[in-house]
Amino acid sequence: MTPRQARTLRIAAASVVLVALGAVLAVRLASRTSVLVVGVYGLAMILCGIVIELSRHGRTRLGTYLLGAGLAAALAADWLLLP
Repeated sequence: MTPRQARTLRIAAASVVLVALGAVLAVRLASRTSVLVVGVYGLAMILCGIVIELSRHGRTRLGTYLLGAGLAAALAADWLLLP
């Protein structure tokens, strides 16, 4: 895979995750309105934006690691912090 293809793939993956997190945020807010819900999913969405920018500037490995760690942290926070 060429570096350009890798960047495009990471940008597409982060964009899909960003849209999915937006949908999950809307569902979670419909069931329970909480600042903590907005905080957890808002930070995860900001992280996706950071990954997109890192990928645009050629830092695809760092973006991939950050996206994986950030999504794991968001899922853990959802499971541990949110009722």
